[in-house]
Amino acid sequence: MAYRVRAIVVGPGYIGPVHVDALRRNGVDVVGLVGSGSDAGLARAEALGVTAYASLTDALAAGPVDCVHIATPNYLHAPLAREAIEAGKHVVCEKPLAMDAAEGEELLAQAEAAGVVHAVNFNFRFYALPRQAKAMVEAGELGPVSLIHGGYLQDWLLLPTDWNWRLDPDLGGGLRAVADIGSHWLDLMGFVTGQQPVAVCADLATVVPVRQKPRRAVETFAGKDAEAGAGPADAEDRPIRTEDYAGVLLHWDGGARGAMTVSQVSPGRKNRLWFEIDGARAAAAWDAERGEELWIGRRDGPNVLLQRDPSLLAPQARAVSAAPGGHAEGYVETHRALFAAVYRAIAAGGSPDHLDYPTFGDGLRSLRLGEAIARSAAEGRWIGL
Repeated sequence: MAYRVRAIVVGPGYIGPVHVDALRRNGVDVVGLVGSGSDAGLARAEALGVTAYASLTDALAAGPVDCVHIATPNYLHAPLAREAIEAGKHVVCEKPLAMDAAEGEELLAQAEAAGVVHAVNFNFRFYALPRQAKAMVEAGELGPVSLIHGGYLQDWLLLPTDWNWRLDPDLGGGLRAVADIGSHWLDLMGFVTGQQPVAVCADLATVVPVRQKPRRAVETFAGKDAEAGAGPADAEDRPIRTEDYAGVLLHWDGGARGAMTVSQVSPGRKNRLWFEIDGARAAAAWDAERGEELWIGRRDGPNVLLQRDPSLLAPQARAVSAAPGGHAEGYVETHRALFAAVYRAIAAGGSPDHLDYPTFGDGLRSLRLGEAIARSAAEGRWIGL
């Protein structure tokens, strides 16, 4: 029987099971779920049919493992990645890679020295229609790009009773909305346009200055459920020190200008990552909440809505689009496609010369950009990168 690659997922919360599902769909054997010490964690492991482990150390000692997936609160990313790399394991880490850029630099150096495959889960790169926009940019169909703008809007932290570990800087870091969702937009725009920010001017705001923290843990997005909301008897007031909103002006290294709006307090916006890329000949726009359509705008001809259909897409977009046109693909499929690229590299014995997935290097770039945004907001001026 052919060897099945084995993986461990660390983190039984919202995103960990997404990793488990995507790995299994790629034929990877998930041999353990780490962090299952609580009753809820043990129940999650049982529901997934995965062996539960209290620590990564225990899971690594239990049997052969090829890759460790880190899907925990942010403060644990770096120590868990270090442990996995020291054990000679490949690593897939949720963003942010670490709590700061200095820590990210250390992780990148460690992973490169160990020769392991390393990836950060910037999964939006694996939606088909943003890849179609990338192909159009590369083919010159838009012409020279002058504007790159858009943002990422959610509403799951709108109310003072909404709570999640990300609201605690000790667990999530000093940036919240930017690090959590703005990082996805910035990474995707760099991927699609081939340009990277060289200067930023940022405004950050805490829209909900005091929140009610439940005396029990609340899983990501679960606070929107009526039964999960905290009441006066089982919550305590907590001042909030991280941003609910960010507005960032950007200068890109290819000469483009642009702006990003990020919010986790926008009513009705469930997961709206959207962008528009304006060139001299045409424009392209995409919205994750309408992810099956790419808008193509022209001045001297009709505007077009391109439906996601593999038969109509460029090769690099077709490569991550498995379902026929009219059969909606979305968030879950992006993880399958990203992990497929990572595990091809693992099967080949190391990272390919032409990387087709985001690495710790991309995670480090994101951390440096986040620090520039925070500094810009604090000092009220443009900051170069």
